[in-house]
Amino acid sequence: MESPGIEPESGSPAPPAEEPERSEAAPAPQQEAEGVPPPAPVAQGRRPSGPGSQGQTKRRGAGKGGRGKRGSTRRAGEEWGRPAHVTVDSSKAKTSLEALKISLRQLRWKEFPFGRRLPCDIYWHGVSFHDNDIFSGQVNKFPGMTEMVRKITLSRAVRTMQDLFPEEYNFYPQSWILPEEFPLFVAEVRMMKESNPPWKPTFIVKPDSGCQGDGIYLIKDPSDIRLAGNLQSRPVVVQEYISKPLLIDKLKFDIRLYVLLKSLEPLEIYIAKDGLSRFCTEPYREPTLKNLHQVFMHLTNYSLNIHSRNFIHSDNVNTGSKRTFSSVLYRLSSKGVDIKKLWSDIISLVIKTIFALTPELKVYYQSDIPAGKPGPTCFQILGFDILLMKNLKPVLLEVNANPSMRIEHEQELSPGVFENVPSAVDEEIKVAVIRDTLRLMDPHKKKKKDNHLPDTCMDSKQRFPPVSSRLPRLNLQFSKFAVVRSQLSENSSDTKDDLLEPGSTDQLEHDISKNPEASLPSLCLKQVFPKYAKQFNYLRLVDRMAALFIRFLGVKGTMKLGPTGFRTFIRNCKLSNSNFSMASVDILYIDITRRWNSMGLDQRESGMCLQAFVEAFFCLAQRRYKSLPLHEQVASLIDFCEYHLAILDEKRLVCSRGITERRAALVTCQPDGLHLTPATHAPLLNHMAAANKLTDCRNHRS
Repeated sequence: MESPGIEPESGSPAPPAEEPERSEAAPAPQQEAEGVPPPAPVAQGRRPSGPGSQGQTKRRGAGKGGRGKRGSTRRAGEEWGRPAHVTVDSSKAKTSLEALKISLRQLRWKEFPFGRRLPCDIYWHGVSFHDNDIFSGQVNKFPGMTEMVRKITLSRAVRTMQDLFPEEYNFYPQSWILPEEFPLFVAEVRMMKESNPPWKPTFIVKPDSGCQGDGIYLIKDPSDIRLAGNLQSRPVVVQEYISKPLLIDKLKFDIRLYVLLKSLEPLEIYIAKDGLSRFCTEPYREPTLKNLHQVFMHLTNYSLNIHSRNFIHSDNVNTGSKRTFSSVLYRLSSKGVDIKKLWSDIISLVIKTIFALTPELKVYYQSDIPAGKPGPTCFQILGFDILLMKNLKPVLLEVNANPSMRIEHEQELSPGVFENVPSAVDEEIKVAVIRDTLRLMDPHKKKKKDNHLPDTCMDSKQRFPPVSSRLPRLNLQFSKFAVVRSQLSENSSDTKDDLLEPGSTDQLEHDISKNPEASLPSLCLKQVFPKYAKQFNYLRLVDRMAALFIRFLGVKGTMKLGPTGFRTFIRNCKLSNSNFSMASVDILYIDITRRWNSMGLDQRESGMCLQAFVEAFFCLAQRRYKSLPLHEQVASLIDFCEYHLAILDEKRLVCSRGITERRAALVTCQPDGLHLTPATHAPLLNHMAAANKLTDCRNHRS
């Protein structure tokens, strides 16, 4: 479904990628390490404020002097016009290490492959936010992202959005979560077959915790589910199989698109302009009972097809079993396909999927890094796996929290003997994505922007203004960057001419050393949000519900709402009345919480999770606004709650001002005592009189 008003940049292809690979790469020798590197990384520093926001990051000097003289060395370097190095801890980079090293060399940043005793500006983790304890700077993982993109959690999040906006979220196949929904799965398939006898569906079964194609298989009927393995210990997601995909060279393929979640609050999303297309290695035929088990025909996973004898390794981006997405777009464009509309649909899919993920991601974030405590700012590269149907409609297959960033592949030299060989296609795409992600997260650029802001703009209350007030400024910054980028590309041709003149080489090298970005290509990442916020902000209803949920959590660091917090939410939002008593509130809480806890979700703490709170909110909205569609019911109830909470906050503000004024009045003292007006301060005078009587009584007894 095309999103209105979205016009992607012409000729900008979307990035597909490679399956997540978890094998750990050996650390490379340390470059430019200061002194003797520690044997293991030590706990580092944390974030200044809000979730994933680009708040001010406090950093130490990064000059070339010894540890004891870093500050003075850096100041001297800045006086001489040399920019200070951005420091990156790559000790946990794992399989992305080689691509990261190339990116850092291109940026001329300083790498610490074995960690560092002093804080670094950026920490690059291979798998999880918890790979290391970090207390400042920026880290390339969000807490909770790995849990959020698991197949069951993603399906539940998208299903919630499908309940609210069924037409907007029809890019995700119909899904059932087994074993809890097995009876529902059987009943719905039987009903659909009875209503449409010619319908002969195929279903794909995906283990919740599987990756790289592990455990995936196809079935034609619910009775074919493999119940021998205990579904309770390894739950699965069953989806309707896309039997009519778009084919190129008679082969099925999918797209790995790289998406940068730059910030959670305010939300900032970037999409890479090129990526990878992964092809099956056997010609495609619609699934039948005879070919259901031919994985090289039906599954596009790179980690599976690489073991096929038909897999083609190619250094040409236009051929082989792994190609650039831009080469696929070129083929489609030559056949008359509207590439702009295709890109518009892909951008819409990505933004809507992020909207489904961010509400619970914020709950994870406040649990790991509660407001008011130190912690890092976060960003993350996600891998979106997208399939194009025969009618060119994009379908979301899954989201990878740890997309593979390896830039080499295994090649069989002889039977059973393999060697890692550089992959030109992977290096071209992945190095650009990592490098330009780092450019966008450059803390020095942020510091320069902050230094140009007036002091009043850095007040803690103004550091995170509402999103609506932020959009014009962010769009302006993006347009300015586009102008700078075009100027750099125009200057590149002039630079080539200047090289012919004697003495110009030294000047060019001086300019590049002063500003390494002058030698880099334009960004391969395109901002899509908040650039297209006006078209999509109406979909962020669950995000607003999550804000209410977090407000009433009470204890910092918790992820579940207790019964007292739920009652406080009902009371403060004025949702109880004669027809819906507090006893009914307790029954609603118990019923929904008990059902969600029985699904085998996180049992580390008791209470109502966000998904259960959303279900309860839907019930409250349907009770209050019976004649409206569900999304209008929910939107109306959110407005109602936010209105009453705003009034409550205003009352509390007025009350706190009154207390402050009373305290200020008490400070007005004279040598002979307090001068208070009896009419204004009668309660205070009565309290003082009682205190004086008590003192006299004690003196008399003594």
